[in-house]
Amino acid sequence: MQVHIAEHPLIAHKLTVLRDRRTDSPTFRLLVAELVTLLAYEATRSIAVREHAIDTPIAPMVGVELARPKPIVVPILRAGLGMLEGMTRLLPTAEVGFLGLFRDEETLEAVTYANRLPDDLSGRQCFVLDPMLATGGTLIASVEYLFERGARDVTAICVLCAPEGLAACEAALGGRGELKIVAAALDERLDERGYIVPGLGDAGDRLYGVV
Repeated sequence: MQVHIAEHPLIAHKLTVLRDRRTDSPTFRLLVAELVTLLAYEATRSIAVREHAIDTPIAPMVGVELARPKPIVVPILRAGLGMLEGMTRLLPTAEVGFLGLFRDEETLEAVTYANRLPDDLSGRQCFVLDPMLATGGTLIASVEYLFERGARDVTAICVLCAPEGLAACEAALGGRGELKIVAAALDERLDERGYIVPGLGDAGDRLYGVV
């Protein structure tokens, strides 16, 4: 498992505004999309490409294009939806699938309630969108779901992650396939409720309000 914490002044600035409890939902959504586009740039450094011959206005040349099968972007409902626009802004030709998981607040275990993904993901590069890697339960369940369908190259894009969540992912998924985690920051720890400290609160509630 590889972990990449993206260090950039713009990322740090946008993340600071996201963390501020006074930031309203419309601003929060806009900043998440902008931040994810920056993270997606880092996350796609090893995206598969193939040679592609073209003619420029001056001369013929051989460039590259995205290889097939197309990569697939998988936002984890509901908070991951807030990251989708930022990801597809950079990767508009990718296909999009959905996984619905929530964390049981008593057991802290991930529970799957919906999926919209191909049955066979063999040879597909998968990009999972989940803003908070806290206990790791949701991400582990999501990546296992993709691995079971043949995926072997999975990159998770998170806004924040906690050391406990990274350790859990390494223990559960370290030898299962190629997993890379790209995040804007590695925070201090989890509190007794399983929330990231200092964190930014519940990402889903701050994106969409309390339902």
